[in-house]
Amino acid sequence: MTSEFFAHLHLRTITVSALALSLAACALPRPPAQIEAPAPAQWHAELPHEGSVAQLQNWWERTDDPLLATLIRDAQTLSPTMATARSQFEQARAAQVAARSALLPAVDAQGSASRGFNQQAGGIANTAQLGVQAGWELDLFGLNRAGHEAATERLEGARAQWHAARVSVAAEVAQQYSNWRYCQRQSGVLQDDVNSREQTARLSSDSERAGFTSPANAALAAASFSDGKVRLAQQRLQCDMGVKTLVALTGHDEPTLRAELAAAPAVSLSEALFSVDHIPARVVAQRPDVYAAEREVAAASADVGSAEAERYPRLSISGSIGRLYMGAQGMSGSSNIWSVGPLALSLPIFDAGRRKAQVTAAQARYDAAAVNYRAQVRKAASEVEQALTQLASTRERSADAQSAAAGYRRSFEATQALWNGGLASQLDLENARRTALASEQALVTLEHERMTAWIQLYRAAGGGWDAHACDSPDHPVALVPPAPPAH
Repeated sequence: MTSEFFAHLHLRTITVSALALSLAACALPRPPAQIEAPAPAQWHAELPHEGSVAQLQNWWERTDDPLLATLIRDAQTLSPTMATARSQFEQARAAQVAARSALLPAVDAQGSASRGFNQQAGGIANTAQLGVQAGWELDLFGLNRAGHEAATERLEGARAQWHAARVSVAAEVAQQYSNWRYCQRQSGVLQDDVNSREQTARLSSDSERAGFTSPANAALAAASFSDGKVRLAQQRLQCDMGVKTLVALTGHDEPTLRAELAAAPAVSLSEALFSVDHIPARVVAQRPDVYAAEREVAAASADVGSAEAERYPRLSISGSIGRLYMGAQGMSGSSNIWSVGPLALSLPIFDAGRRKAQVTAAQARYDAAAVNYRAQVRKAASEVEQALTQLASTRERSADAQSAAAGYRRSFEATQALWNGGLASQLDLENARRTALASEQALVTLEHERMTAWIQLYRAAGGGWDAHACDSPDHPVALVPPAPPAH
């Protein structure tokens, strides 16, 4: 009987498969899964280092600052943004598995046993049944295939967004760390200024007591010293706030982090941290958010196909096979049982426009996804252009800013020498001091601006992500170098 069942089932399968193939040959139309979103043919901003190609992922290694890499790694481990992105990836993967299962037969095992009075046996009987039941919906018009395609595209998009979260966390930590570093440098400039003001105030006070300096000039020197201390205290407050921000990002204990920051040597910024390719399309393609938006267009296209397929007939087939045992009054026996069917056909007739409305809604979501994708491409190109422009500007201003700071410093030193000899007024000295201080602060601010532009370029260029790399929350490609071994 079992061989007869399989022969009969095989014949039914061939017949149904032929019917499914003939119906599926009429593929339902849907909007294109890929659309054009042209990037600019070339960058209009000046490229750093003649546009040579360099790896972006571990650009901070070139700063020769191992603490930065450690902070980034720890922040990525604790980041709620990355946790959310990982959760979304797992949900998308589960949805993709569920959508794939709809393409395959569902097989369930069933078993039952009972004991009771059986009229045919004329007494108490024991029965047991064990079997396997299968069901399969034939995807005549691509409903399930479209659902699987949409889920697969969204899984790829979630993977890209997970990497985008890593890039965002790395850029945020690098920016906050940079802010603290340059805050410390500003504090150093202000500390030197306070020391100079203190010396001037002390000499003015001594000179006033000796009768060589007027009380007004002595008061001006003392006020200048107090003003310098206020500026320094304000700057140190900003640095303390920066440390607390890093504590929140990295999870480091504040005393430990302060010790690590104090132990880390100050490093000068390299002139060539990294660079971008001269072909805009390649850089734009490295943006995980652009890739995710592109995948959403493809997923929305599949959703339109799925909604359209809902308006057409659906065909499913089921079957079962098993074995039945019965025992009563010292007698027992067993037999095979099987069934094929029902072969069920569902034909939509009237739904008051519900399915048509679903197609319209899916088409609207597709249109929105297409507009968003093109906007993401424009945004990516614009952000790279802005970062390149800022880098070029800081490079152009660097030499003049250094020359200005050196010149104002020499002017202040010369004015101070004249003041010591009684040939310059206290007001002349303070004016020269303010100018020199402003120029030195502007030089540090310019270097900070340049570092910020590098970080923005790293983020704008996608962090060196490759859509074809095996990079996922399960097997991440390291964005930071491994932690150094403990000694």
